[in-house]
Amino acid sequence: MYIVHFTDAKQIPSEDRRMLLGGKGASLVEMSSDLGLAVPPGFVITTKAFHRFQKDKSLSFLENELVQAMAVIEASTGRSFGSPENPLLVSVRSGAPVSMPGMMDTILNLGLNNQTSSGLEARSNFNFAAECTNRFESMFNEIVIQKNSINITHIPSDVWEQLHFAIEAVFHSWNSPRAITYREVEKIPDDYGTAVTIQAMVFGNTGRNSGTGVLFTRNPSTGMNELFGDFLPNAQGEDVVSGSHQTFGIEEMQEIAPDIFLELSEVAKSLEVTTADMCDIEFTVEEGRLWILQNRVGKRTPTAAIRIAVEMAEDLSFPLNQEGALNRVTPDQLESALEMNQISSSSEVLAKGLGASPGVATGSLVFSADSAVEESDKGADVLLVRPETSPADVHGMAVSQGIITATGGLASHAAVVARGWGIPAVVGVTELTFADDSVSFGDRIFSAGEVITLDGTTGEIFYGNTEVQISKLNPLVDVFLSWLEAAVEILQIPTAKDASPEEKLRVIQNIHNLK
Repeated sequence: MYIVHFTDAKQIPSEDRRMLLGGKGASLVEMSSDLGLAVPPGFVITTKAFHRFQKDKSLSFLENELVQAMAVIEASTGRSFGSPENPLLVSVRSGAPVSMPGMMDTILNLGLNNQTSSGLEARSNFNFAAECTNRFESMFNEIVIQKNSINITHIPSDVWEQLHFAIEAVFHSWNSPRAITYREVEKIPDDYGTAVTIQAMVFGNTGRNSGTGVLFTRNPSTGMNELFGDFLPNAQGEDVVSGSHQTFGIEEMQEIAPDIFLELSEVAKSLEVTTADMCDIEFTVEEGRLWILQNRVGKRTPTAAIRIAVEMAEDLSFPLNQEGALNRVTPDQLESALEMNQISSSSEVLAKGLGASPGVATGSLVFSADSAVEESDKGADVLLVRPETSPADVHGMAVSQGIITATGGLASHAAVVARGWGIPAVVGVTELTFADDSVSFGDRIFSAGEVITLDGTTGEIFYGNTEVQISKLNPLVDVFLSWLEAAVEILQIPTAKDASPEEKLRVIQNIHNLK
């Protein structure tokens, strides 16, 4: 079998789910089957199918299973795929065994054609149906027709053809340039492949009682034990993660939809304990009903990684001990946390946005990912400045000292990738505007190559190469270092006594992994 339903995966051992179902699929199975959360019905096309497709170059082996699986979603929702009267729409998403946020392709609202669009309009209203249709056609054109080598020139009216082409496109996106670049940076094996998740659509764009958002169970920039994220009323999820819209902070959701916020808060607590780590949760509110779309371990900054590990291990009710905390932080994260800088208070502030990924970065301005790579190859330190970033920008992000975007919130693509890679970033700089070959921060115009500095903690942007100073260590970093020294003594590692903290951590983690 190449397809596993969310509710039928209990026969798969938990430790095998991630490799077979991908991170997204494994999470959806756990939330749906094990935790009984409100997850839209769906199924996973496994990584086993990906490898078969790579060999056959065809989905014919999947045909019968796919028809049967879609029938199960139809029965769960009371809607029919391709029905003009009551159409079922689905999302088609990737899901690698290791999180690769935004690096592969997604298509929403699949199943729309002239007949089903009319049925959707009759069931809702013209504006909603038109928006869903425009979004589907835009995504299908960009992802299936333009990006991939699939030989079609228009969107098929047959919804089953749409589904087949979308699945192929997601499989193909595993080897897209941006996905390859991300795997190189993250050291993710190329032979893992991706699963595909097919899920009934729920809609956050049906009006004032709907919305969508991303919630982190702790602050991924600082590690503080507080809910953190973005919410956007009357919108779909891509509007939040793409960074194309200015979002509300998650705390503002408490005022906009207090009952849903309370329910979401309880779900967040449950998922954090179950995951035993900080969670990154995607959700949609459809006409006042909360749906959980995804849960994964959240990307975080080095300082946040240490704070979260220590506070979780110190909480006796939480399922993490000191040994687990030492394994939770990478040596590179520890090294970065010990070298955090801050800006001198006398520096001239140009503009202010949201501090999305802490740290100080100075560099020459570049306005495209390709320019970032080109200038970096010449030996220049660069700051990538964009209206918003997308997965197509990752090759430029990877070589940049810092990132600035005009729009987007703290859960946008730029923010999430920057935090995961330890790159200082400021997003949502409303004073930032773009011309053909320059940018403006308020009334100050800057050309490519000019130098500025950003502070990803405060969200401030400064003129020129500013004076920096070493910031004081977070006290919890000292706690982590004390645990590290105690572990060296307990394990009696003579070669680690005079080593750097990150070298000691690497030795201890190697010993733990051999147990």
